[in-house]
Amino acid sequence: MRNLKLLLTYDGSRYRGWQRLKGTDNTIQGKLETALTRILDEPVELIASGRTDAGVHALGQVANFHCQSSMDCREILSELRRYLPGDIGVLSCEEASARFHARYNARRKTYLYRVWNSSAPCVFIRGQVYRLETPLNIDAMKEAAAHFLGTHDFRAFCTGKGSGKSTVRTIDALTVTRQGQEVQIRIRADGFLYNMVRIITGTLLEVGMADHPLTAGDIPGILETQTRSYAGYTVPAQGLTLVEVEY
Repeated sequence: MRNLKLLLTYDGSRYRGWQRLKGTDNTIQGKLETALTRILDEPVELIASGRTDAGVHALGQVANFHCQSSMDCREILSELRRYLPGDIGVLSCEEASARFHARYNARRKTYLYRVWNSSAPCVFIRGQVYRLETPLNIDAMKEAAAHFLGTHDFRAFCTGKGSGKSTVRTIDALTVTRQGQEVQIRIRADGFLYNMVRIITGTLLEVGMADHPLTAGDIPGILETQTRSYAGYTVPAQGLTLVEVEY
């Protein structure tokens, strides 16, 4: 049994997320598995580094699958590029060790959130950015970002019913930069909770708004309280991109 590793990129705008769903083939996983099953003539089940939500994009998603086929990786790559829609791309296909697991072996992930901070139109990138016209204080956002670095319990910065699993994560990089009319928030950690990036981003944006009471100095207290309602709002999915998965 072979274990193959895929490096993927996709525009998640028109899909219902990564995870395969019953009753629809409009998911990233569904499109890929359908194509691979057709190409290899055997059932294929993909394992991803993580399940991106509806509307979220990827520059460097990683997935693996097992198969019996002896087809060369270069031929599989060529056939995938032939059958997949234009908004799902396969950057590489290669042999992996038998024990490689795209999710469990991941050591760090990097996400990028893009904010179009202007009243000017953003026609060509509107599906990849969150449009926010309110002026932002980037220095205040940078000050707030520094409080997230290190190992913390991020219970206040996630959503979900709580499965009893640990909500402790380690963020080793979190930057806020402005490039013209676009504000970019880049975050790297050893793992992420559900909606963690989008809530941290929403919190940073609130800190950057002059008319909002939340300040950079409030972040340590929010982390300590572990209470979701004290943190910022959950920003829309379309501004989020999975940039890289490290192993």
